[in-house]
Amino acid sequence: MTQRRFHYEQAFEHYLRANAIPYVAVDEAKRALAGKVERAPLKSFDFVVYSAGGTNLLVDVKGRKHSGKTGRSMQNWVTADDVDCLTKWQGIFGEGFEPAFVFMFWCESQPPDALFHEVFEHNEKWYAVLATRLADYRLHMRQRSPKWGTVSVPAKAFSEIVLPLKDLL
Repeated sequence: MTQRRFHYEQAFEHYLRANAIPYVAVDEAKRALAGKVERAPLKSFDFVVYSAGGTNLLVDVKGRKHSGKTGRSMQNWVTADDVDCLTKWQGIFGEGFEPAFVFMFWCESQPPDALFHEVFEHNEKWYAVLATRLADYRLHMRQRSPKWGTVSVPAKAFSEIVLPLKDLL
């Protein structure tokens, strides 16, 4: 098991194990190997998640805090570099692999059932899982902060492109 620094990634790995979903955790220490292929730094994604009947996923986990209350927007920003690097990884892996963002929302308490489809508890914290294909994210993304190089998807479009991770698999 790869050492994970962030509780969001640890929770996602727990989710994969608990649901018997096959995966390989990407070792961030190997990042330089991919950089030699590209001749420039290439940010690693977090997991290769294997599908029993569909496309395998190259997953970049994005952790966000959420109040757990309905009516609150889902923070879905990522960096433009995240988008560019996942696109390059798709080219490296080729057919049969699709990049995706998995948003792990940490809720201070158990969120209501209607808010999320997939909710679980790990290490005394509640998490909700939402996933979107990179292609869908790219289609709707807008610049959020030029200074920080971030992009996001408007709330209405985000609600239309995210789905339970199991639906992507």
